[in-house]
Amino acid sequence: MDVFEAIELRRSVRAWADRPVEDEKVRRVLEAARLAPSARNLQEWKFVVVRDAELRRQLTEAANGQAFVGDAPVVIAACATSHDHVMSCGHPSFLVDLSIALEHIALAARAVGLGTCWVGAFSQDAVRRILGIPDSVQVVELMPLGYPAAWPGPRGRKAFDEVVCCDRWSD
Repeated sequence: MDVFEAIELRRSVRAWADRPVEDEKVRRVLEAARLAPSARNLQEWKFVVVRDAELRRQLTEAANGQAFVGDAPVVIAACATSHDHVMSCGHPSFLVDLSIALEHIALAARAVGLGTCWVGAFSQDAVRRILGIPDSVQVVELMPLGYPAAWPGPRGRKAFDEVVCCDRWSD
């Protein structure tokens, strides 16, 4: 599958097949994250891979009871090991860097037949406590990973001309 096909076929998956994910596939999608670009090439991230059923159950509670989080055979907690660097445009680099790395995970996962979902609704303190993450580390996203029970259909997208302007902003 090429990158354009992975982009077109990627979906947010919230229902999982009762099937474990092979270690090789987990490593492959995490390798995609490791290779992602980062501001000043600092790579200030760490990914906690959670397979333990009890920890996944606790992550469900920390994620406002979203059952699909803990139902996935794997949950990846994407963490910023530093959040001091602010880019000259005013944005904290860790949010941009981890967003790129997580999308690398999502696309690599789709390419190997796995589904993911971006989860930003969770208690930072609870996830840190559950996974033993230091207070100095920011948990940016949780990303459940697994084989989908079924692939969701496509979602509507705005027209190209509605989201792309040439040379200058236009309404």
